[in-house]
Amino acid sequence: MTTAEYNQCVTLYSDGVYRFIAHQMRNKEEAKDVVQDTFEKVWNHCGSVDFARAKSYIFQIAHNAMIDRIRKEKRKTDFSEVKESKYSTQNEFTDTERIVRKAMEKLPEAQREVILLRDFEGYDYKEIGEILHLNESQVKVYIFRARTFLKNYLGSMQNVI
Repeated sequence: MTTAEYNQCVTLYSDGVYRFIAHQMRNKEEAKDVVQDTFEKVWNHCGSVDFARAKSYIFQIAHNAMIDRIRKEKRKTDFSEVKESKYSTQNEFTDTERIVRKAMEKLPEAQREVILLRDFEGYDYKEIGEILHLNESQVKVYIFRARTFLKNYLGSMQNVI
């Protein structure tokens, strides 16, 4: 990948990577750090990256960097110094957004990730498989199960509301 192709990748994919990571981590600053780390790694390996496959490569690196960061955070948390403001948000959501977020949180991590990549980011099954190290049939099964769960959960929530 050339420098111009790298710059084009940053322009094309940085917003999508950020949205994907921010939705998973629920921390904008951490998500920004993961995106920065991702593109730094891509820059360091740009000579060995094929521009045609750069999109899935970038999302794969971002996904792995996110998992690494989450694992590190889990190990170093000191509960005696926890500040409530660090873990709470001040964002106002409509009830619909809250219900959908609650439903998405109930999904297993693999299903949540494939739904985000497919329905929110628009990736095809093959690209999702490359990013998450799954084969195409596993991706399809996870999407089917997640959509079935969401349909049942959100359908029952409408009856309650």
